[in-house]
Amino acid sequence: MTSRGPSQHQPAALHTSLFWVTLSQAVTQNLYPDRHITPEKFYVEACDDGADDVLAIDRVSTEVTLTVKKDVPPSAVTRPIYGILGTIRLVAGTYLIVITKKKKVGEIFSHAIWKATDFDILSYKKTMLHLTDIQLQDNKVFLSMLSHVLSVDGFYFSTTYDLTHTLQRQIHGSCGMGIFLENLLLNQRSTVITMHSCSINGKCFDWLLVSRRSCFRAGVRYYVRVSLTWLMRSFSYLGIDSEGHAANFVETEQIVHYKGSKASFVQTRGSIPFFWSQRPNLKYKPKPQISKSVNHMDGFQRHFDSQIISYGKQMIVNLVNQKGSEKPLEQTFAKMVNSMANGMVKYVAFDFHKECSRMRWDRLQILVDQLAEQQDEFSYFLVDSDGKIVTQQEGIFRSNCMDCLDRTNVIQSLLARRSLQAQLQRLGVLHVGQRIEEQADFEKIYKNELERGLSGA
Repeated sequence: MTSRGPSQHQPAALHTSLFWVTLSQAVTQNLYPDRHITPEKFYVEACDDGADDVLAIDRVSTEVTLTVKKDVPPSAVTRPIYGILGTIRLVAGTYLIVITKKKKVGEIFSHAIWKATDFDILSYKKTMLHLTDIQLQDNKVFLSMLSHVLSVDGFYFSTTYDLTHTLQRQIHGSCGMGIFLENLLLNQRSTVITMHSCSINGKCFDWLLVSRRSCFRAGVRYYVRVSLTWLMRSFSYLGIDSEGHAANFVETEQIVHYKGSKASFVQTRGSIPFFWSQRPNLKYKPKPQISKSVNHMDGFQRHFDSQIISYGKQMIVNLVNQKGSEKPLEQTFAKMVNSMANGMVKYVAFDFHKECSRMRWDRLQILVDQLAEQQDEFSYFLVDSDGKIVTQQEGIFRSNCMDCLDRTNVIQSLLARRSLQAQLQRLGVLHVGQRIEEQADFEKIYKNELERGLSGA
């Protein structure tokens, strides 16, 4: 690896420092803060009526403190903003990213949901004289990549509703900071929110789909604007990191709201959770390489320990090929689950491409039938119009293929449909014996939006 900028400042390491707690006032009310800039500090006002608090961010030390409005210098340049996305460190130093425009996209339980549509990227540094020409160019490349990421639809926030946690976590009051901060999160792929008012049998209900991307691993598939020279000498690290955070990890929640009752079904997806990589080259499918120099079990154990704490029982659904270059990944995954010997974690391997070759999509039912008993045991979350918890989701399906996209989307959509069938019947929207696929108007919405929502995940 050379000492040139990108090899030291890889986009895969782009990291956000989030001000969610400190700025809780600024993102949980209907008013919005002002941003003040001086050569020494950024100031962000709290937006509560009568509030005097101001967040001060030192542009030299990066220290974040609370102060009051009278401490903002009169000479400060002032502009209203709609929130802080976070901070990011590039070659030139730290940058503050703020939301400058928003658009209302709908409502969840009568709470307005906004999409951030424009941002400012503000450098802590007042000059770039400390950079070499090469570093200046690298920093320019990264700023361009960052601007591209921010231009992609998928940054949502609400000033009155917590989008970052599932309905079940919210009802139980066990939210904490969590790993899904999509309204304050730098992503390389969109967080998707789908909202539709639907009708079956003359009964109107809201159908929602929320995909939340983990803020710990940004993934690598969308770093497409980096020079080929750099890509050829770099690895694309998938799998997990030393803390057990999986690349491409997404939590997808399907929600139904009918006459005050709310039902939720949650699934996750994420990269195969041990240390492996793919070296980018000109081949369509670079050969995956499993690291031989690390202890895989430590990170593997950490990953599933955290998943069990968050979701309960785990049913792994591994969809990679069981021959060719993907075979070692499937074999290693199965072996590590067996070695971990945790009764909370089960493993199913399904060779998607082999089973469904020559367009035999009907064979997907083999997997759905295999998972049916486990899905019935996991159930879904349901709270009635009086706020009483009727059922809880006791476990989760963790699906993966190689990049957690196409094959994973198909399986997650089938499991989501099966859960929705049960929910709508229990809520009385579907009559006994009726099937979702027989409801032509809803089926059209469901297929189109579910595909979009899962793809965006």
